[in-house]
Amino acid sequence: MKKTAVVTAGTAGIGLETALGLAAAGFAVTVVGRSMERGGRAVERINATGPTHPARFLAADLASLDEVRALAERIARDHAASGEPLTVLVNNVGAMFPDRRELGGVEASFVVNHLSPYLLTELLLPTLTAGAPSRIVNVTSGAVGLAKRVFRSAEPPGGYYGFHWYGRAKLAHLAHTLDLADRLDGTGVSVFAADPGGAATDMTNGTMTDPKIVSPALRLLWPLVRRRFERSTSGPASLAARPSILAATDAALTGRTGIVIGARTTPVPPFRAATDPGVVAAVRRLSEQYAPLAVA
Repeated sequence: MKKTAVVTAGTAGIGLETALGLAAAGFAVTVVGRSMERGGRAVERINATGPTHPARFLAADLASLDEVRALAERIARDHAASGEPLTVLVNNVGAMFPDRRELGGVEASFVVNHLSPYLLTELLLPTLTAGAPSRIVNVTSGAVGLAKRVFRSAEPPGGYYGFHWYGRAKLAHLAHTLDLADRLDGTGVSVFAADPGGAATDMTNGTMTDPKIVSPALRLLWPLVRRRFERSTSGPASLAARPSILAATDAALTGRTGIVIGARTTPVPPFRAATDPGVVAAVRRLSEQYAPLAVA
């Protein structure tokens, strides 16, 4: 039976390289993105490699939870009509904002990096379960290590610093990922986190050179911090996509779940805070509050 994969933010950078890798592995790939133009170019590039199955593009602004709901409905409907399983969902979407902003009344980093992929995944669980064995791959980040671990509200107390708030949203999603793996254990749906380790992408271009994205304490060390950021975001997207591709395709992971694939494409211990029961419960509460599965 045909293997299918959905890759969000799949029209450029790490997402496109992930889509290319999955197409090469025999998947019929759907890439999701905002721009029809970029989506068309991505599909052309994938199909130019002569994949077993042609790629397709679905337009959705993943910063809008309403569009996430519509996307999930479209994907579920398409698979129900075709009878083909949804084999892999790669939540590659991510964004860092140098200045604080809101989306639908909620802080933007938390929406894009956690609520959006959380909602898409939860709404597609019936489709993924029906197509089992299947896999969910959530892209994480080393930025979780510098995140505030307080989840009493959608945004942490204190001033806004884009890198730390990005890391906190990624920490929330990593906690959800590992919790989801426990929830789905035994269903045939495996859940993995993949750390790309950084690459030169649209998200990192320019953003990582602005000292206001980090806390005042780190700004005192900005020359060192900036050099570290530059090194960690200078690699090719094709290399950064390897952990996601491996998590989606490696036969050695069959039947396993709740594993974090590190930047060197080997399993690594999960960041401890992501397994803290208090963090997990708080993230679950916020997720259900701000991205309910059913809307009136």
